[in-house]
Amino acid sequence: MPLTQTSNKRCPEVSGIFLFAFSKLNGGSNMAKRSNNWDSNKLENWIREGRGQGEGKEYKPWLTIQDFPSMGRVTRIFGWTTQRIHHFFSDSQLKYFYLLDWEEKVIDIREHYPLIDLEVVLKDTSDLKLDKFIDRKTKEPYILTTTFLITLLNTDGKKSFAARSIKYASELEKKSTIEKLEIERRYWKAQGIDWGIVTNKDINNVRAKNIEWIHSAMNSDGNNGFQKAEFDDLLDGLLYRFADNKHSIKNIIAGFEKDYSLDAGTGLLLFKHLVADKRITLDMDKPINLSQTGKSIYISGISGKGGNNDAKLYD
Repeated sequence: MPLTQTSNKRCPEVSGIFLFAFSKLNGGSNMAKRSNNWDSNKLENWIREGRGQGEGKEYKPWLTIQDFPSMGRVTRIFGWTTQRIHHFFSDSQLKYFYLLDWEEKVIDIREHYPLIDLEVVLKDTSDLKLDKFIDRKTKEPYILTTTFLITLLNTDGKKSFAARSIKYASELEKKSTIEKLEIERRYWKAQGIDWGIVTNKDINNVRAKNIEWIHSAMNSDGNNGFQKAEFDDLLDGLLYRFADNKHSIKNIIAGFEKDYSLDAGTGLLLFKHLVADKRITLDMDKPINLSQTGKSIYISGISGKGGNNDAKLYD
């Protein structure tokens, strides 16, 4: 199965109540692929499966795309930071994930984190209208989730946490969405964890697109058919080609492929690896331009242009 998998599959018609209730779990209009009813048995099964538990590679999200196909797009993608498959129900969730996966201070990303101990943490929930978030048939309360629980490693070596709810801006006009967000806000505040809302309008789409472009290279199988030592040598060789080179990046890559008798596309894959490994640093807030010259690239320890790790590929 590919490490990145996206589906444009649309949901069939479902009852309004069920669609409403399950959309609250994920901030979107989702439906269950299996059973339409939420009950104590399903809750116990999900807990037994380890959902919402663990950290890093061992974490299992409370919600997966097998449970809730999106009204839009759903995606499974392998994460650099966690070294596991992540599940997303919208483009906004995926784009924000790219931004998190790129940040070095982010050391763990837990998507669809369940507020399973909500009533224990908050104690007094009398004014939160939790009765809206129950299965109408079984009367079992749904487990609300926050899109991301993020672990950061600070400069002092200490860990901190942040929680983020991803929403489309248009959703913030809905009373039901505001009610759910208030529950989340109070839950995380009670635990002293920074919480915030991120909408599609807040996401840096250029940066997300750039990260997506290189992300696939890091997710490719192994070393593209090369032995690791050979692949590392090719990375070093291409890196040296960029030192004080006045040719365009794409021409440098093409020349490298020709000189080493590499298959077309191998040089670009190597270039993406160099960017992803941050051996070449781009201005990720501008579209990556392969027509620019290699002369504008500054590489620490190679070109003699100083110990600056911020190599430039932009005007």
